[in-house]
Amino acid sequence: MSTAEFRRYLYPEGHARIEGLKGLDAYTYREVASRRGTFTGDLIEGWTPLYRAEFQGVTSDGTVREGLFPLEPAAPGEEAPVAAMVAAADRLLRTVDEESRDRLTHGVDSSDWQTWANPEFMQFDTGLRLEFQPAPVREAALALVEASLSGAGHGLVRDMMRINGFLGEVVGLPDILNEYSYNFALYGSPDPRAPWGWQLFGHHCAVNCLVVEGRMTIGPVFLGAEPNEIDAGPHAGTRAFDDRIALGTALMAELTPEQRERAVIYREMVDPAMPPGRVHPGDERHLAGAFQDNRVIPYEGVRVAELPPRARDLAFDIAEAFLAPLPDGPRRAKLREVRRHVGESWFAWIGGHAPGDVFYYRLQSPVLIAELDHHGGVFLDYDTPRRFHVHTVLRVPNGNDYGRSWVRQWRTRRP
Repeated sequence: MSTAEFRRYLYPEGHARIEGLKGLDAYTYREVASRRGTFTGDLIEGWTPLYRAEFQGVTSDGTVREGLFPLEPAAPGEEAPVAAMVAAADRLLRTVDEESRDRLTHGVDSSDWQTWANPEFMQFDTGLRLEFQPAPVREAALALVEASLSGAGHGLVRDMMRINGFLGEVVGLPDILNEYSYNFALYGSPDPRAPWGWQLFGHHCAVNCLVVEGRMTIGPVFLGAEPNEIDAGPHAGTRAFDDRIALGTALMAELTPEQRERAVIYREMVDPAMPPGRVHPGDERHLAGAFQDNRVIPYEGVRVAELPPRARDLAFDIAEAFLAPLPDGPRRAKLREVRRHVGESWFAWIGGHAPGDVFYYRLQSPVLIAELDHHGGVFLDYDTPRRFHVHTVLRVPNGNDYGRSWVRQWRTRRP
C-alpha cells in the first residue's frame, strides 16, 4: 500500500470539489470555469486584459534594457538542432489536414504566443488540443518537442504531462486532467535560419521555444506538479523538482547569517508584512507566470556576486537546472550569458530554509528569472503549501521571451 504523503490529502468519495467536475471535458469545463463570481472566473477576468497589452517584456524597473540579446549566428558547437526540428515540424504539417493546419500555425510574432496558461481550465484554445487529435498528430507534435529539447528536458516535459494524467486518475477526473490535455501551436514557417518556433501549454506544463540563425531560446517556461511524484502504475517512481528544491536549500545553507537575513524577504509564506496582492489567488508567490509578460519585478534579496564561492556556484547550478530543457549547445551559450551578468544577479527567498520546510525562491538577472514556489492544494485537500505541490517558472526578461528581441532584429535586417 502506498505511503506517499499526498495520499493523505485526497478528497473523500463524493466530495463536491470533485463530483461537481465529473462528466466535463476540456470545452464544457472551460464554460463552467469562466463563470463570473467563481474562483476560476475571477482569475480569468483578472488575467484576460493582460495578454492583450502590447508586448514589452518583464523588467526590473519598467524600462527594457536594450542590447542584451544581440542576434548573432550560433557559435560552433552551440547550434540548436534546427535541421532535426525542421524535419519534425514538416512531418507534423504533413500529418494534419488543411483545417487543422490553419488552427495550428500562426505568425512568428503573433500575440497568440501570449495566450499560454498553466491552470487545468482552458482559457484560450490556441493551436490544436492534443487530447482530441488522432494519435499520429499527437505523436508528431511531441516528436517536434523531442527533436528540439535536450534528453533531460524532453523527459521533464513528458513527466509533467504524465503526472497530470496520474493526478486525473487518482482524483477521478481523467477528462479534465490527462496526459494529453495540452495545446500545441507553431509560430512562423519551419526554416534553417529564419525565426520560427512552437508552443506547448496546459496544466502544469508550458514551453515556448524559438530558433533563429542556429540560436535557440526557451521562455516563458512553466513546469509544475501536484503531486510531484507518481507512486503507482507503469510510471511509478517518477519524481520532479528534487534537484531544484535541494539546490535552493543548499544555497541558503552556504550563506552567512547576515546574508541569509538579507536573502529572506519574508519569513512566512503568507506573511503579515506582505503588501496587498503579494500572494495571488492562483499564482501564490511566483510573479512571472502566465499573462505577466510586461510585469515589473524589482530585484530583491542578496546580490549573487557578494556570496561565498560555493553559494555563488549553487546559484549558477540553479540557473543550469532551470535551463535543462535547452540542448547542450544553446544551454552553454545561455549559461555564459547568465555568468556575464553575475554582478547584476540577485537571489531572494520566502519561507523557512530548514530541511522539510516549504519556501519560494527567485534567481533574477537582466537575462534570466527563475522561480520556485510551494503551493496550496488545488485538486488535493490542503490550504497551506506542501512540499509535493511545486510551481517553477523561467523567463527571459528585457524583451526576449518568445524570442521577441531576436525576431525584431531579424525583421530589421530583412524587411
